[in-house]
Parts: sequence; structure tokens; C-alpha cells
Amino acid sequence: MPHPKEEKTLILIKPDGVKRGLIGEIISRIEQRGLKVIALKMVWPKKKQIDDHYPKDKKWVSRLGEKTKKSYDEYGGSLQKTFGTEDLYKVGQEVRSWVMSYMASGPIVAVVVQGIHSIDMVRKIVGPSLPVFAEMGTIRGDYSVDSPMAANIDKRGIHNIIHASETPEESAHEIDHWFSVDEIHAYKRVEDDLMF
Repeated sequence: MPHPKEEKTLILIKPDGVKRGLIGEIISRIEQRGLKVIALKMVWPKKKQIDDHYPKDKKWVSRLGEKTKKSYDEYGGSLQKTFGTEDLYKVGQEVRSWVMSYMASGPIVAVVVQGIHSIDMVRKIVGPSLPVFAEMGTIRGDYSVDSPMAANIDKRGIHNIIHASETPEESAHEIDHWFSVDEIHAYKRVEDDLMF
């Protein structure tokens, strides 16, 4: 089993985060936490790159539909009226297509972060995917006000500043997708000996 301080995760600063000038703020919050940036680049992705980034399996796509239904259950509205169906897989496919269009609408910044339990630590710094549930003090809680209902009505992805890998498997896939081995750098930060 690898040491927890070797864990790596991926973040993508989404087009809204880039266009709002939040790149430095986001990276600063990660570094101040004691996590290490080991790869960094700006890319204006093609839809194919985004399509290959997000899972396509029926379970994952249906989960998008379930999340969308949950928003409608909580805030009102009709899946049938917005999507023309109540089939959660079809709803998820539509939401996924909106997310792909949004992610390809401008440059993004891809970052590989390393450190103790980096996947969970970064997700804590970032906050929940839906800005309405993100606590103040998290990146999404401080900088995002979008809502899934507004996004659904406008037929677009949620503008929530940042993507962060959820699991070790997702992280490994996403890092391999965005970075080659020679773009990832091992080095020691001066405080490594003090913190670990």
C-alpha cells in the first residue's frame, strides 16, 4: 500500500473559474493546505477530450439523471417538461451533453495535486458539486451561486468553478487522460519534513 502522502488527485478549473480570474486563488488554497502541485497546464479542450474525461457507462449517466430528479423533487418543476422524458438515463445523457459543451466553451486549467489523502482533502476544500450546498469557506461556497434548476432551465452545465476527482480510480483515469508521465514532477517542498 502506498504512503498516504503519495496520493494524487486531479482538479480542473472550469471555464467559469478561469474567466473569473480564480486560478491563483484556487491554487493558493490548495498549497496553503499543505498539498503539492505536481503538474499544471492550461488547455482549451475539444469535446472529444471532455467526452473521454467523463464516464459514459449507464450507471454513471443514470446517476446524473437521479441527481437532476432530486433537484426537481426539492425545487419543483417537471422533468417531462424540461427534458421530454422522465427516463433518468435519458435525462442523464442530456445533462452530460450540456456539461461537455460547457467544459469545451473556454480554457480550463488542469492540475495534479499530491499529498496526504489528497482526494478527500481537495474535495473538502472545493465543497459539494451543487453550490447551494457548499459551505462558506469552500471554493464553491465562496465563489459559485449557480443552481441545478437554473442550469436545467437554461439547458447548460452548472457553473461551479472546479472539478475534483471523487475516487482513486477516477483520479488515476483523469490524471492519465490529461497528463503524460513526463508532465508530472516529483520534488520536495521545504515544509515536507515539518508537516509529515
